[in-house]
Amino acid sequence: MSDNFLQGKTALVTGGTRGIGYAIAQALAEAGARVAICGRSETAVGEAVRRLTAPLAAGAESKVMGKAADVRATIAVEELFGWVDREAGGPDILVNNAGIGIFKSTAELTVDEWQRTLETNLSGAFYCSRAALARMKNRRAGYIINIGSLAGKDAFAGGAAYNASKFGLTGLTEAMLLDHRYDNVRVTHILPGSVDTEFSGGSVRAEWKIAPEDIGEIVLMLLRMPERTLVSRVEVRPSKPRK
Repeated sequence: MSDNFLQGKTALVTGGTRGIGYAIAQALAEAGARVAICGRSETAVGEAVRRLTAPLAAGAESKVMGKAADVRATIAVEELFGWVDREAGGPDILVNNAGIGIFKSTAELTVDEWQRTLETNLSGAFYCSRAALARMKNRRAGYIINIGSLAGKDAFAGGAAYNASKFGLTGLTEAMLLDHRYDNVRVTHILPGSVDTEFSGGSVRAEWKIAPEDIGEIVLMLLRMPERTLVSRVEVRPSKPRK
């Protein structure tokens, strides 16, 4: 269990119902933050909130909350942030984690698959960041962490849509950092390699992969850094990948 160094802070984690997002939400809640999560399924959001709340100390029922929201829709994002404003005073921390992966050759990709991937992985992060920045600039404080992928710097066959979305997220994150560093808003890009989640398609735990909880620990490490110091990019790989 982490100490409560985030007591009094509110964090919003998109795509927080499972995998990396869930692990990050869990780490933030254990560190004392009030955590809001979103996902597209109301049922999945409710179940994740229940699971995240269960191990917390008595009286922490309001520490974790959730709302169904599709980050591809600007209206849904506006409603999400308005809800966080009302329920928790607005986000001090935003973790853009929502993402999908469709892996086909360029010729096999449909227009719908291309659009869904770009809209979720890239436009969704922009919409949420834009909403968060409007609030953080006024406060002159905040932290935005974008969960990208090593696929945002290294292309692979079958990754046309996914690579494009993650390369785009790299550019967005780096520009955002430069745009808002003097507004006292820090921006960091985490680029994991193979993480052991449902996203990778495996039903059996792959011990050689990065555990989602490891990404949660990295987020806490970033948030512990003194404000004078910014870790702009974190690349994360399995220590011993399959040969």
